[in-house]
Amino acid sequence: MYTLTDRLLIQLDQALRTALAPAPRTPRPYPAEGQPCPTLEEADRRHVAGLMRINHTGEVCAQALYHGQAATARDDRVRNKMKRAAEEETDHLYWCQRRLDELNDRPSYLNPLWYAQSWLIGAAAGIAGDRWSLGFVIETENQVEAHLDEHLRQLPENDACDRAILEQMKEDEIRHAHMAEALGGLPLPGPVRRGMKFMADTMKAIAYRV
Repeated sequence: MYTLTDRLLIQLDQALRTALAPAPRTPRPYPAEGQPCPTLEEADRRHVAGLMRINHTGEVCAQALYHGQAATARDDRVRNKMKRAAEEETDHLYWCQRRLDELNDRPSYLNPLWYAQSWLIGAAAGIAGDRWSLGFVIETENQVEAHLDEHLRQLPENDACDRAILEQMKEDEIRHAHMAEALGGLPLPGPVRRGMKFMADTMKAIAYRV
């Protein structure tokens, strides 16, 4: 049994590793491996890097949300599902960071802030109850799916590398939403959904550049 201090240290370690440390290499294949990666014009390179920086930050936020929700979940089954989903988001984090490296670019400078904010939101969702927390997962993943579709439309037509990464991420996010639905997630009220979208849009606008 962990003490309160142990649990706080574990959460702090997760935060530092996610927001500041390089993402660890994961066992799942890198989706862009073997894909033809074109040499992009500078304007296209900057735009694609901005999109991938948004997605990298989104994965930092996703891990924070899942960690916060797992920390306050009441049902062990829900807690374990949240932890498993967070592990899959680690794959996405590594893929986005690797692609940013390939594009000679960097993650957002504000990732520690995004992590802290998202962890608190996830913890609050868990405190509200497991079914509301699962509903939060459903809405989050639905919004992520929509923004990945938007990014896919913005990629240069010959950019198979980034397309492969985003399509695999989208497939995983859809599966997370289905998991939450199967566990009994509740639909969130309209104002909550709109508030989530406003916060996500604000993050995307800032992370694209900073």
